[in-house]
Amino acid sequence: MFPAAALFDLDGVLVDTETEYTRIWRDIESHYPTGIDNFALKIKGNTLPRILETYFPAPEVQTDICRMLKEREEAMEYRIFAGVEAFLDELRTHGVPAAIVTSSGVAKMERLFGSLPGFRERFGAVLTDADVTHSKPHPEGYLKAAARLGVKPEECIVFEDSFSGLQAGRSAGAKVVALATTNPYRTLVDKADAVIDSFDGLCLEALLKKL
Repeated sequence: MFPAAALFDLDGVLVDTETEYTRIWRDIESHYPTGIDNFALKIKGNTLPRILETYFPAPEVQTDICRMLKEREEAMEYRIFAGVEAFLDELRTHGVPAAIVTSSGVAKMERLFGSLPGFRERFGAVLTDADVTHSKPHPEGYLKAAARLGVKPEECIVFEDSFSGLQAGRSAGAKVVALATTNPYRTLVDKADAVIDSFDGLCLEALLKKL
């Protein structure tokens, strides 16, 4: 039986940007040290407002971080991972709607969709940081995405790469598939119903047998 919907994180799942974001946040943290080990990995899945509020409360520091982030994001190249479009096509063939649930902001998403013609049209819903009050690992984003598609979250599959995102998917009641693009495969096994290296060559029916 096919899922009611497929709900996707963006960075590190659909588009190959997490390596660059890790560099960006390591650079930011070198300017404004937090003293937290692996800070750039720890914050993955969090919205920018939550990151700033939690780790950089000083207004002048927040302003400078937003400036640095904006400059780097404007120069960023958005590349869709191999196999993603074919997998989305297979979902559509089987009548399975898709949604994006990202911690990214509206401005970034406008740039991304502007650089990837036709990509936005593949999704029945796109939720950004403007659509939620609570960051991942809270399940709000995935619960809202399921509601927008008119399906039950427990009948959905969530695709994530970050620990906080995987927890959000599980807390929403969905089956979760981890992408080993950001964190090592072995660290994901106990946090997901299935772990895959990529969408390249992935068959929906074969994946469902793992869940």
